Amino acid sequence: MQTKVMPKKVKPKLGKIREGSKTKNKADSNILTLDEMFHKFMAAKKTEGLASRTLDEYYNNYAYLKEFLGNDMTNENVTTEDFQGYIGYMLHDKELSPMTVNIRIRNMRAFIRYCHKKEWINEPIHEDFKPIKTPEDTLESFTPDEVMRMLDVIDDSTYTGFRNKVIIYVLLDTLVRISELCAMKRRNVNLEKGEIFLEAMDTKTRKARIVPITEPTIELLKEYMEITDDFGDEHLFLTYDGHEINHATVRIDLRDLGREAGVKKRVSPHTFRHTGALWYIKNGGDPFSLQKTLGHTDMSMTRKYIQMSNMDVQGQHKKFSPINNLV
Repeated sequence: MQTKVMPKKVKPKLGKIREGSKTKNKADSNILTLDEMFHKFMAAKKTEGLASRTLDEYYNNYAYLKEFLGNDMTNENVTTEDFQGYIGYMLHDKELSPMTVNIRIRNMRAFIRYCHKKEWINEPIHEDFKPIKTPEDTLESFTPDEVMRMLDVIDDSTYTGFRNKVIIYVLLDTLVRISELCAMKRRNVNLEKGEIFLEAMDTKTRKARIVPITEPTIELLKEYMEITDDFGDEHLFLTYDGHEINHATVRIDLRDLGREAGVKKRVSPHTFRHTGALWYIKNGGDPFSLQKTLGHTDMSMTRKYIQMSNMDVQGQHKKFSPINNLV
């Protein structure tokens, strides 16, 4: 009787996996699109407890990058030249300010650094995709005369006018960021102690801090809080109909005040923050207490707020020059 020969079992080739009715190379499983890598990156970011506005900033800046790159690409096709070209596109084609360019660079640099760490991208693109240098004198500040001109054009007999006056005082006195100002709660304002407590979830560094306020600001805040008490909202600064104020409203109101007062500089919450920091130092304040008030994690971030103009340096030199001891 003839022995029946059974057919040999054929093992599937290594590197092939069944996926439904399709066959896929195992090597392909290591290929990720830029969108896929970004979604993985954001999933990790969301576990860090970042504020929603910070997460939104990542999404927005990724959209700007994709607008430049056009179609999606895979991790195998991402190159340093793509990101260096993006810098030139922002500066020369879009004519964005260096400050805006650097914000977009920092967000996307964190993204591609994460991709390199995960070994999705082999090339260390982040090492050549760095914020551009900006001259120190791009950080403008107001003179006392300019601030007074803005306060003078405010009609503080109206609710909006009076609120904007209080906002300017609080910005200059506390040196808070616009996000911190809009998030301030009534329950955290202590008029007797002369301080406002900023909750950790409302600060950029996610660390709670206390910012002092002086008597003129206390008096204005007391009156303002009495006016807004009937609104019943937990937030300190509100719209005319009693809702939480947003960043855009404050920015637009301040910009319009600057135009009406004839101030040629950029009038923004950040300019008031820088102005307050510079005045603090010029009035004899020390950099260490300024750092704490600003909510900076290290002194290097505080230095840019205390850059003095050449005239400031001349005045200080005349007052404190060692030669004065010889005369």
